[in-house]
Amino acid sequence: GKRIRLPKIGWVRLHEELRFEGKPLSATLSREADRWFIAIPVEIERPEPVGESQATVGIDLGVSTALTLSTGEKIDSPKPLKKYLQRMKRRSRQHSRKQKGSANRRKSAVRLAKLHARIAHIRKDWTHKATTALTGRFALIGVENLNVKGMMANDKLARSIGDVGFYEFRRQVEYKAALSGGVVVAVDRWFPSSKTCSACGGLATAMLLSVRQWTCAHC
Repeated sequence: GKRIRLPKIGWVRLHEELRFEGKPLSATLSREADRWFIAIPVEIERPEPVGESQATVGIDLGVSTALTLSTGEKIDSPKPLKKYLQRMKRRSRQHSRKQKGSANRRKSAVRLAKLHARIAHIRKDWTHKATTALTGRFALIGVENLNVKGMMANDKLARSIGDVGFYEFRRQVEYKAALSGGVVVAVDRWFPSSKTCSACGGLATAMLLSVRQWTCAHC
């Protein structure tokens, strides 16, 4: 249960057993910094998804606050890149000054790779926990159909958007909702949700991006 036999290498110990019982299909070996991982897809039978909850929610993705729900809840991301940015810059400078081909440069590369991996793991952990919680609570989820590729071309927003992971968040919400019997609706990016009154449906003609709350002139 905790060993695997690899071609040309032989038996290798694993830190954990397979999480699913079924027919293993293949194995993919990968390396992140100084750690090795093996991914084993397993064929299992899954029952038809049955959605127990009938609740609905709309999700607004943002930079200052990662998730703003239509229920009024605000969920922020840990922003790991922002937290470790100065350390990453410092280690990158130190690595660039090491002599090419030296042992110190190899050690420096491992230290830098470990920091990159840590940032990625923190972001991945938050995304999985947030998407699992949302798909477990709500049967119908509305997410704005953002042009993430175009937004990433903006130098002022690219780092913050990448730190939250807009594309990965929506991808995980969609496949987890399908597994739990929920539905994800993509809202058109040009739909004026922020300018529409939630009480009477009146539309505000002009509004600055900085406006978060406003009084409806119609009602």
